[in-house]
Amino acid sequence: MSYQDKPERAPPSLTTIRARTRRLLIDTAMSMYEQGAFPSITEVANAAQLSRATAYRYFPTQSALVSAMVDESLGPILEWQPTQPDAHQRIAELLSFAYPRMLQHEGVLRAALHLSLQQWADSRSNPNNEEKLVRGNRKRLLKLAVEPLEGKLTPEALQRVIHAFSLIYGSEVFMVLKDIWHLDDAGIQDVTQWMGKAILLQAETDAKLAAQDGSESR
Repeated sequence: MSYQDKPERAPPSLTTIRARTRRLLIDTAMSMYEQGAFPSITEVANAAQLSRATAYRYFPTQSALVSAMVDESLGPILEWQPTQPDAHQRIAELLSFAYPRMLQHEGVLRAALHLSLQQWADSRSNPNNEEKLVRGNRKRLLKLAVEPLEGKLTPEALQRVIHAFSLIYGSEVFMVLKDIWHLDDAGIQDVTQWMGKAILLQAETDAKLAAQDGSESR
């Protein structure tokens, strides 16, 4: 077959091109954030050698860009499914599974915290500002982890357990254990695992005391 006889390779579809461009922007931004920068969309576009207009077509706001990076960073974590029937084991499993990846993408997760705090400050001076970084990925995972406690704890007690766990499952932990106490990654995971056990132990103790009080009052 001569060169002229060879079928021409079809150009990539627009969808493929757009996906590559979006991927380039996300990868570039994540690299910059992981190096400690907090770049604007324009700065990300420049680093990716794309036009500012192109970048804004994909990510019209800083929130949109950070949300995309968080989804990319936490993707495998968000797909987590428990393999154990016991709440103690599930919590330990979730923390062991999630924290290595959260620490790997610490820069991006800190960017989400930074943006959330910035938007809170902006909302104080401009209550009509509608740009919000939607957070709350941990809610579904924590409910899944404590699911074996349903029926063993009252709904109110179970919700309190979830609220308590939300304080040790998330990037906010970095600001306390790493920035203030200067713990390394292993130390952070050790403390969060210990706190997880303490939360469940207290919840179970409270449930036993409530059951005893109920039987004595009859």
